[in-house]
Amino acid sequence: MATRITWLVAATAVWSGALLAQTSESQLFFDALSAHCGKAYAGSLISGDAADQAMAGAEMVMHVRDCSDSEIRIPFFVGDDRSRTWVITKTDDGLQLKHQHRHADGSDDEVTWYGGHTDSSIGTDSAKVQSFPVDNYSIAMFERTGLGVSVTNVWQLKLNADRFNYSMSRSGRHFEVSFSLAEPVPVPPEAW
Repeated sequence: MATRITWLVAATAVWSGALLAQTSESQLFFDALSAHCGKAYAGSLISGDAADQAMAGAEMVMHVRDCSDSEIRIPFFVGDDRSRTWVITKTDDGLQLKHQHRHADGSDDEVTWYGGHTDSSIGTDSAKVQSFPVDNYSIAMFERTGLGVSVTNVWQLKLNADRFNYSMSRSGRHFEVSFSLAEPVPVPPEAW
């Protein structure tokens, strides 16, 4: 009995330590991103998938617009399209990334609020990189809306002193945009 209790205490300590490490790495990432609140940055498509060629050369801007102690909202504009907002939220055990899509009239798109939660088991969650495997809500929405190809998506945010990258990957597909943090650009209009 004493051996089982000792093992349980040890296992709980290891799990708690891993959770604390993930949470503090997530907190460092969240704090570093929050430092850009109110600023907008220009970016460009850096991936080469044929599916994204319509975006190649398009003007891209991210605006770290709304920040609180628990949430950061970043509208992402592609040309005149102001339909996308990345929403990063702190949770008890890391970060959640959701994608809000709206129409020009402000109504939600049928495909909205998809994303995932940080997962340290895939080995890329740190103060500079956070990975978000697709969550169950998103899988159900993708299947319901005919986007079954997206049920294995993993989104990733990378942040260092001079660049912010957003990417989405799955088997046979990679989309990535990169923003220079060296020089803010004029703040764009509000997202739809």
